[in-house]
Amino acid sequence: MTGYKAYQGNQIEGAGPLGLVILSYDALNRALGRARLAIEAGDLSQEGEHTGRAVEALIELSTSLNMEEGGEVAARLSRLYEYMINRLMEKMCSGTSEAVDEVSTLSHTLREGWQALADQQSKKPASQITRPQVSANMQQPAMAYGL
Repeated sequence: MTGYKAYQGNQIEGAGPLGLVILSYDALNRALGRARLAIEAGDLSQEGEHTGRAVEALIELSTSLNMEEGGEVAARLSRLYEYMINRLMEKMCSGTSEAVDEVSTLSHTLREGWQALADQQSKKPASQITRPQVSANMQQPAMAYGL
């Protein structure tokens, strides 16, 4: 195992549930960036490979949703991930980066939200980090993943 692979393994093992969501978005964003570069280079093989990796990251995010605890937020994220997957698949190998750019914009926005939540939680002492209270009118985004 290379040093980089060992580092990646340690990063994943120590990430915690919220960190894993963020790492999944990072993998998605990397794959989308590489797919865009492949589109610009006219390399259909590489475009397909990296778009496929982006779809895999979206599937991972989708299957990680906790539909029971996440309520409406989880349901909306699920529909958004499905939309993102469909956009990527319908425009794959079309020679245009339209879908990749759209999904990339959505992905970056979502990742920023999860990072803000992680930053907020990291500022609290460990004794104060509890599961968010959810009222009938409000769903916390973290609940979508059972965090």
